[in-house]
Amino acid sequence: MLYEIRFHGRGGQGAVTAATILVKAALYDGLTGQAIPYFGAERRGAPVVAFARISDKKVRIHSHIYNPDAIVILDEYVVELVDVTSGLKENGVIVINTRKGPEEVYERFKVGSKVAVVDATRIALSLDLIVAGWPVVNTAMLGAISKATNIVSIKAITKAIEESFTGEAGRINAKAAIEAHKETEVYEVSV
Repeated sequence: MLYEIRFHGRGGQGAVTAATILVKAALYDGLTGQAIPYFGAERRGAPVVAFARISDKKVRIHSHIYNPDAIVILDEYVVELVDVTSGLKENGVIVINTRKGPEEVYERFKVGSKVAVVDATRIALSLDLIVAGWPVVNTAMLGAISKATNIVSIKAITKAIEESFTGEAGRINAKAAIEAHKETEVYEVSV
């Protein structure tokens, strides 16, 4: 089993950190993986992409992911700037931070076999997860990924988050993941 995930967001939202924490969580579930950052403009607000591979065997590929099993969209407005669904596998999963319903999101993209939505921005704001005036949604989105894909458990996600952030920050970020896991709506596309 090799599961490939591409993260799309904006600089400052934590896409690269999310990919790294997801792979750390996979290790806690007895899997292996790799996180690959991609740095372009490197400025707050600019489109950012990161990659994660999770497998039950050693991962030997080390490159960008062009045909992901899942895409994770940390900022729904980045879809106006980047073709986020490019290469998504036919049975792929879209996980998006939005207030829209999953069926409405599917109608927008019309790709993949599953759409999962969560208002990660609201969760981040409610927990005061704000850096430089921007809500940081990455840990909430990790909870949504766990629910939408079942690749990595929420228990492993929260453990990896708590080890990645010290003290109270770890506890609050783990809480964001748990809340998002509970609130994520998943829509299975009927074929």
